[in-house]
Amino acid sequence: MTEDTKAASLTDRVTKVVNVLRGLVQADGGDIELIKVDEPTGVVSIRFHGACVGCPSAAITLKMGVERNLKEKVPEVTKVVAVN
Repeated sequence: MTEDTKAASLTDRVTKVVNVLRGLVQADGGDIELIKVDEPTGVVSIRFHGACVGCPSAAITLKMGVERNLKEKVPEVTKVVAVN
């Protein structure tokens, strides 16, 4: 871990990863919005937009896409939840 990574807050690091993932989700006509990062618990709340709303694959995108990537790149993340 670099000094820059250590200095960045959990929210800042999560935001960077979400912004990368947004491009992938937008390519399929949807979007994700970072709502909240609960720093003490590591729970990240996101909101789906566009084609993701009501899509049967949204749950898979949430767990296998967003949550998996966030946990891999930001180890403090414990869970990702979708909010309305």
